[in-house]
Amino acid sequence: MERPNYYAIIPAEVRYSNIKPNAKLLFGEITALTNKKGYCFASNNYFANLYGVSKNTVSLWITELRQRGFVSVEVIYENKQVKERRISITIFNERYNEKKEGGVTKKNEDNNTRLIKNIILRKREFENEVLESDFTNELCAEFILYWTELNRSKTKMRFEMERTWNTIRRLGRWKKNNESWSKKPHQKSRLQTSISAHKNARQMIENINNNNNK
Repeated sequence: MERPNYYAIIPAEVRYSNIKPNAKLLFGEITALTNKKGYCFASNNYFANLYGVSKNTVSLWITELRQRGFVSVEVIYENKQVKERRISITIFNERYNEKKEGGVTKKNEDNNTRLIKNIILRKREFENEVLESDFTNELCAEFILYWTELNRSKTKMRFEMERTWNTIRRLGRWKKNNESWSKKPHQKSRLQTSISAHKNARQMIENINNNNNK
């Protein structure tokens, strides 16, 4: 990818935030890359080569920027395969999509619609962060399936309910646990246990319904 000749911009809110200094530098690079289309599709591998660090390190920087609301990440799919990732600068945009009509502030979308879109976006960002790591696709797929399960109110995913969260470290622990479980065939993986629990609960509900209909 050709390096941009545009100026990089790092606003005060980013410069004086408590994120890593290199994450701030990465933000500036992203502003230069997004100057033409409004987003950039540079991969973690591109940034890793640019700064001489690992892809996991880049992933951590992007996570910091995303969690602080400085950037947004969207994964574009084609035939159920990841086609590209788009990173956009969000700090310059309005944080809430509102418009005023007759002096009254009105939301463009109702709360439920915005909530659903928000969850979908967060899931895509999480998927992208995992898939950009150095772990195998199979392990990443299991990891995503388990940790993106929604709570009862459909407002949060499993990983969002953890007190602390570091995706790369969790992936490393997941890999280590899988290797440990594979040496003990009689033990099920966390994913298999979760799936089995869902099937058993579903079967129990069906049995109860069938008995009530007799």
